[in-house]
Amino acid sequence: MLPAEGGCFCGAVRYRVSEAPRVSVICHCESCRKVAGSPSLAWVCFAGSAFTWVRGQPRSYSSSPGVERTFCERCGTPLTYATAQRPSDVDVTTGSLDEPGAFPPTREIWLEDRIAWEALDATRSAHSRSSA
Repeated sequence: MLPAEGGCFCGAVRYRVSEAPRVSVICHCESCRKVAGSPSLAWVCFAGSAFTWVRGQPRSYSSSPGVERTFCERCGTPLTYATAQRPSDVDVTTGSLDEPGAFPPTREIWLEDRIAWEALDATRSAHSRSSA
């Protein structure tokens, strides 16, 4: 399982993580929904020291104060999230991992923004906002 690799849809940008994740979540916040164009977005949080770009360089976008998101400039795949609130971490989109099934989510966050028709998994801990 580790190291684990992932990247964008077109293959122009690739990354590697070398340590176990700190947490795996499904985020229901409005920003994540808009970035992904979906009802929610799954993330796996790693120590930034365990994360490396191995091919290409993504574009960066400041989606809100203190938040940087990256994506592939060619195909648009959302790749990472970094926040000033957790400066030593980097979150990667679970779906961009080569083996996303290896990192099942254990929490659902920002439920106050959840679209009402999206079902929740009762086996995951639920948080009205962030669980950090």
